[in-house]
Amino acid sequence: MPYSLRHAGVSLWINSGVDPVEVARRAGHSLMVLFRIYAKILRVQQDRANALIGQGLNGG
Repeated sequence: MPYSLRHAGVSLWINSGVDPVEVARRAGHSLMVLFRIYAKILRVQQDRANALIGQGLNGG
């Protein structure tokens, strides 16, 4: 159960837009471990970042 709660907490931080470096630090992970374990969630964040960049390039 504690692992599930930890995983849920880290997932929440990532989905909330917390910088992965900060998430890794708070979770006690290296970035490599964070990216390996949470790659699917981080990919969603990458898609959101791409959409924001696209909006900025299109003037709004």
